[in-house]
Amino acid sequence: MRPLVLLPGMNCTDDLWADCGLGDVLAPALDERSVSAQVDRLLAELPPIFVLCGLSLGAIVAMALAAEAPGRVERLCLISTNAKAPTPAQHESWRAWAERISAGETPAELQDEILPALLSADALAHHPDLVRRTRQMGAATSASTLDAQLAMQGTRVDLRPTLRGIRIPTLVISGIRDAICPPEFHHEIVAEMPNARLANVDGGHLLPLERANVIGEAIRAWHTSEPWLTNAPRRT
Repeated sequence: MRPLVLLPGMNCTDDLWADCGLGDVLAPALDERSVSAQVDRLLAELPPIFVLCGLSLGAIVAMALAAEAPGRVERLCLISTNAKAPTPAQHESWRAWAERISAGETPAELQDEILPALLSADALAHHPDLVRRTRQMGAATSASTLDAQLAMQGTRVDLRPTLRGIRIPTLVISGIRDAICPPEFHHEIVAEMPNARLANVDGGHLLPLERANVIGEAIRAWHTSEPWLTNAPRRT
């Protein structure tokens, strides 16, 4: 099998994938200040051909990389993400966070602020271990890394037109209760990609953390199964 590369979301660490049972993986950091610079660095550092999976910002980078160098990616998995260009409100939110980091606030404090968007209501109410781990991922992220990720977010563009040319077998996983990237975002991605399948999972934004067994099983099956090649989007 090709090496499996996992790209995390913003203000996340490798712990995002820790309980998914994915074995030996490559987990590069996202710490460049633009999507294009991050793609360039990954292409320079990763093996010649690999399997690529990302969540949220990591999936946005994965889509951009697959569009730039489709011959390097054998399979693609996109989780809890959005292919559209950022809205003015998102740009303003990222600028505000960058200013707060510059003023001395920590990634952990900012992570606490958006916990209800990162985890489902059920996870927040009944799984304190997931809340603790989500907070710890923020605490383990440096201010400089989060600042770079915020700058990277600001360089995003509408990726939907480029998705039409990506024929890599792609699994798109959506959280039914994702407050940041709702299911319709993933339907849009699958509609543009000729060899994509959609899987819906009952959970919030951080699916590999909240639904580790389900996500791990899905990724393992997708990584090892025969690739599908079709002329139209398929949904499961």
